[in-house]
Amino acid sequence: MNRLSRFALAYFALMFCAETVLAQPGSAPRRRRADLSIPDVAKKDVICFALYTVHDKTLKLTAQFYPLDDNDPKTARLEVQQDGAWKKVAETNIIEDGWTAPFRVDDWDDSQTVRYRVTHGTEASYEGTVRRNPVDKDEIVVAGFTGNSIQPAHGGDISRQDLIDNVNKVDADVLFFSGDQVYDHNRHYAAWLKFGRDFGDIIKDRPTVCLPDDHDVGQPNLWGESGKISTLSGAADGGYSQPGKYVRQVERAQTSHLPDPVDPHKIGQDIGVYYTNLNWGNIDFAILEDRKFKTGPAGRVPKQGPRPDHIRNPDYDPASVDVDGAVLLGERQLDFIEDWTADWTNAHMKVALSQTIFCGGAHIHGAANGRLHADMDSNGWPQTGRNKALAALRKGFAFHYAGDQHLATIFHHGIDEYRDAIWSFCVPSIANLYLRWWLPVEPGANREPGAPEYTGDSLDGFANKVTNYAAANPEMKPQGNLLNTRAAGFGIVRFNTKTRDITMECWPRNVDVTDPQAKQYPGWPRTISQFDNYQPPSWGKLGEMTFDFENPVVQLVDAETKEVLYTVRVPGKLFVPHAPKGKAFIVKVGENAPDATISVQARVGGEPMHVSKK
Repeated sequence: MNRLSRFALAYFALMFCAETVLAQPGSAPRRRRADLSIPDVAKKDVICFALYTVHDKTLKLTAQFYPLDDNDPKTARLEVQQDGAWKKVAETNIIEDGWTAPFRVDDWDDSQTVRYRVTHGTEASYEGTVRRNPVDKDEIVVAGFTGNSIQPAHGGDISRQDLIDNVNKVDADVLFFSGDQVYDHNRHYAAWLKFGRDFGDIIKDRPTVCLPDDHDVGQPNLWGESGKISTLSGAADGGYSQPGKYVRQVERAQTSHLPDPVDPHKIGQDIGVYYTNLNWGNIDFAILEDRKFKTGPAGRVPKQGPRPDHIRNPDYDPASVDVDGAVLLGERQLDFIEDWTADWTNAHMKVALSQTIFCGGAHIHGAANGRLHADMDSNGWPQTGRNKALAALRKGFAFHYAGDQHLATIFHHGIDEYRDAIWSFCVPSIANLYLRWWLPVEPGANREPGAPEYTGDSLDGFANKVTNYAAANPEMKPQGNLLNTRAAGFGIVRFNTKTRDITMECWPRNVDVTDPQAKQYPGWPRTISQFDNYQPPSWGKLGEMTFDFENPVVQLVDAETKEVLYTVRVPGKLFVPHAPKGKAFIVKVGENAPDATISVQARVGGEPMHVSKK
C-alpha cells in the first residue's frame, strides 16, 4: 500500500468511524457516523421534494421520489391551481434509476405566481409555488451554499433550520447550491433524499440551481477529462471513479430541472452536459461545469508532493506545470461564454455560477500546519485555461459566485495586471469537513487602510494575480461550536439591477440575519459595481456617451484586431466607457443588441457622443 492510500484510509477512518465525540459544551455525545437509512414512507408521502427553474417561458421541474414498489404506478402528474381548482399540465414517466420524475411545460406564463402540486397514484401529493419572474424588482437576492457534509464529527448533523429560516426572512429569489450537496461516495440516492428532507421547504418555492461536484459523483476530487474512466486512487489521472451510470443518475437528480443545455452533445461513458444559462429577474446566470472537461494532473506534471495534485516544493517553477494541452473549461464552454457575454436580451447584469473560483484560493489545508504551495484541484490550474476563462467572462462584466473551497473569500482576479478581470465570491461550507486558510507568507500589497495582512495583491501558488478583500479563516484550533469556529455558513448576494451594485454577505451558522446585532464574517458585507468586473487600473475613459433611450446595449470592438473588448447593457441614458489607452475602438449600440455602429476610431480622451434611436 502506497503512502497516498494509507493517508486516504486514515482520513476516512477518522471521518467515518463509529466512536462518539462531544458536540458542544453541555451537549450529549454524538456518533461520528451519519445516518443515511432510507425511511419507509407511507404511499401518500412517496414524493420527497421537487426542484424547478423557469427560463424563456419554459418550466422544468423534477420531483424526487422515494423507492416505489413493483406494483406502484410509474407515472406522475403535475397540476397547477387555476380558479380554485387543480388542472393537469403535464404527465411524465418516473425514471426508476434514481426515482426521478422530470416535467417540462412550454409556453409557461412567468408573469404569474402559481401553486403547483405533483401527484402520484391516488394518495400522494406534494405542493409548492412557482414564482413569477421578478422583472419589476430592483434587487434580486441569491442565497448561496456549498459543502453540505452530514458527518457529526464536525457538526454536520446540526439542524439546517437556521438556513431555512434565514432564506425565508430575506425571501431569496434564487437558491444556488454550488456543489457537494452529497458527501457519500457510494449512496448518492440516499444522501440526496436527506438533502431534500433538509432543504425541500425552501427549494419547492423558488428557482434552484444545483451543481454536482466531486463528492456528489462519488470521489474526493474531480478532473472529469470529458468522461474518461479514472484508475488512480484519488482520481488525479482524470476522469470518473464511479461508473458512468452512477454519474448519470447523479446529474439527472440534481440538474434535470435546469434550462436545456446549450450544447447537449454527450461526453465519454454516455455522460451528458448541463452547462447553460438561466435568465431570471433580468439577471442572466451562466451555469458552468468547471470540473467536467478539466484535465487530470497525474502523469502530466512533475510530482512534487505526496499527491500528484499537491505541490509542496516552495521553489518550484509555476510555469512548469502550465503544460501544453491541459484543459480547464474546454472549447465548448468557452464558445458558450463568448456568445453569452454578447447577448443582453432581457438582461441587465451577468453572473457566472460554477463549482469553484479561478485561483488557488487557500494556502493551508486540513490543519493549521498544513501549508500547501499549490493545489491543482483548484481552478488556478492550468493557468492558461484559467486565464482563458477569466478573459471570456470579463467581456460581459460577469460576477462570479461559487463554492467548494471550504473557505469563504472575496477575490478580484487579474490576468496581465492586478484587478483587470472579474470579482468572485466563494461561499463558506454549510458544515465544514475539511479546513482551509488564506494566509500568504508575505503580506498582500496595496491593502486597504486597516485591512488584515492576508488581504491585498498577491500571487497564488500558480503565480496567478489575485487581490484578496476578505477570507473567513477558521480558528487555528477549532473547538466549542463545531460550526462557526470551523467557519461554516452561507452567502447572500444582492444584485441591484437599477444601480448595478452587487452586495456580498457572508453569514455564520445559527444567526438571525435580520437581527441588527448579528455579525457577518470579517470583511463582509462588501459592495462593488457591476463595472468593477472589467475596469483595469491602467485604462482610461472614452468620451461621454448620451442616449435618447433608456438602458442601451454598448459594445466596444478593437479597431485593429476586430476582437470584442466587451458588451454591456448600461443603466440609464449616460455612459462613460473605459478602454485601454493608445488603441482605437469601434463602438456599436442598440436597444437589445449592438446593431448600429456610431464610431470606428473612438479613443481614450475622445469627444463626447450623442446617440439617437432614430
